[in-house]
Amino acid sequence: MRDGIDIEFREVGMRDGLQNTKGFFPTEAKIAWMKAEVATGMPAIEICSFVPPKLIPQFKDAIEVVEATQATDTGDCKISALIPNMRGAERGVELGMKKLNFVASVSETHNLQNVRRKPKESIEDFRHIVEMRDALPNDKKFFIDGGLSTAFGCTLEGSVDPAATVKLAQHFVEAGADHLTVCDTVGYANPKQVRDLFRLLQSELGPDVTMTAHFHDTRGLGLANMEAALDVGIRSFDACLAGLGGCPWAPGATGNMVMEDGVFMAEAMGLRTGVDLDKLCAIREIIETNLPDERLSGAIAKAGLPKDYTPATAQFAAAAE
Repeated sequence: MRDGIDIEFREVGMRDGLQNTKGFFPTEAKIAWMKAEVATGMPAIEICSFVPPKLIPQFKDAIEVVEATQATDTGDCKISALIPNMRGAERGVELGMKKLNFVASVSETHNLQNVRRKPKESIEDFRHIVEMRDALPNDKKFFIDGGLSTAFGCTLEGSVDPAATVKLAQHFVEAGADHLTVCDTVGYANPKQVRDLFRLLQSELGPDVTMTAHFHDTRGLGLANMEAALDVGIRSFDACLAGLGGCPWAPGATGNMVMEDGVFMAEAMGLRTGVDLDKLCAIREIIETNLPDERLSGAIAKAGLPKDYTPATAQFAAAAE
């Protein structure tokens, strides 16, 4: 985790937030969004997905976005892209990516629908990706994240056995994952379930395995689930500006946990995020301009900040002067 912060957020709006939108988000606007997010101090950004354009046309400009990102001084912001398979990983290597996020679902039905293979087949593919990565020259090696979709439930199968989530996580670790992201893909999780599952994962995987929590706000529990994850020591979270996004297999989903609200909650609780909340909220204008028909979420954007609010990041900075 970057020095000077207590909690690390990763903006996933440019990938998870845009992948199911009806209209194409212009390439220039994506680049402007990326640059503006970097300027807020955002610790990490997932900028696209390496998938065939015929499957998700939104990412037909992935090369242009990656090249623009590499031409930008992103400082210590961690830039990553999602990959579903070996071809995606190879594309990432070709483009010089230093962090790739692989995804497999705990739910077999969801994995078949999402990436057209069983979870065990995805893990085998992941193993080959790690082997490919390890054989690369040092300057081309990349950090790889193992993402566990539907870890808390599935719209296609219903409840997901926590033991199945642990098993998939163990397979990822054994195959060489550098980090894990545990996802409430369809917004089924509740705070008790979050505490219980992360405690179980921590117990079974050991203290050396680091994890990110990825929550959706489908049933209004995104922030409550974030608080529950904080309770058991999780300090890395995915979120999306304006709460965009949602899974195509989750009808009625209202999108990801709102980034602005998550940053506000963390800072109000005394946890430094390193993110300038005013700058972050201003980026919503880029989304509003280019997605005029898309539903945007966010309590801070609507109600504003409390009168005497002073973010933890600013308090620590002032104390250090």
